[in-house]
Amino acid sequence: MGFFSFFSKEKKETLDKGLSKTKESVFGKIARAIAGKSKVDDDVLDNLEEVLITSDVGVETTLTIIKRIEERVSRDKYVNTEELNNILRDEIAALLTENNSADTEGYEIPEGKKPYVIMVVGVNGVGKTTTIGKLAYQFKKAGKKVYLGAADTFRAAAVEQLCIWGERVGVPVIKQQMGSDPASVAYDTLSSAVAGDADVVIIDTAGRLHNKIGLMNELTKIKNVMKKVLPDAPHEVLLVLDGSTGQNAFEQAKQFTKATEVTAMAITKLDGTAKGGVVIGISDQFKIPVKYIGLGEGIEDLQAFNKKEFVDSLFGEDK
Repeated sequence: MGFFSFFSKEKKETLDKGLSKTKESVFGKIARAIAGKSKVDDDVLDNLEEVLITSDVGVETTLTIIKRIEERVSRDKYVNTEELNNILRDEIAALLTENNSADTEGYEIPEGKKPYVIMVVGVNGVGKTTTIGKLAYQFKKAGKKVYLGAADTFRAAAVEQLCIWGERVGVPVIKQQMGSDPASVAYDTLSSAVAGDADVVIIDTAGRLHNKIGLMNELTKIKNVMKKVLPDAPHEVLLVLDGSTGQNAFEQAKQFTKATEVTAMAITKLDGTAKGGVVIGISDQFKIPVKYIGLGEGIEDLQAFNKKEFVDSLFGEDK
């Protein structure tokens, strides 16, 4: 079942506000790119290519978008620059639709997946623990019983922060001593969750992007130990990325998708940056669903990613 049955007016306003810096930056650049031009020609397309790349859409995704616009201009023979915004909007919307599964209203919990186990990965500082806390809040708000596992045992601050979120949301946090084996914490968390008849378990993991082999071994060990309690755990591996880091988020996504089987992404801190174009590029390049976007500090400011609403906020409603 989905947790958010409609995209409310309040959520749309939060999304519009969160993406406002990106929208102002992108459209300011586009306006300069087409200044003095009456039709979409090679110069306009070259300028548009530069706009998209400098807006952190990414080189490969930008080239795909430009190629689609070129084909459309060729097919329609004459396209004026006033139409460019709508064409760009259409092609980005199409790209997001083609490269992701259908929108979900938050996490789906399939029948027979109880507790539903989410393992969260990502480097320190991207908003990983905060995202876990906000997710726990959303699940609890939907009437689900939630357990959190503090398996980032390398930083005292990570465990403390998760405990603070647990108290704030009103959900139990399973933890051990600093320096404990992260896999042992994951095992204890799942065992407690099963005994406590929990609906959802969210496991935090160490945010160190050390050498790929070490990261792979650590995450694999955590997964294998969880399977001793629940053979099909984890049901989701959620990668959290900081949208404000732009191209650095691409690099982190590359490293983590090589190190473990990432099944979903959350992109945070979009409200404080003009780099929101990174969502488009990451969705396209990794073919992994972006399930959540972070749009502010508030506990309600983690939204289920809706492709249509995202594009509408950047480019305006479909004409």
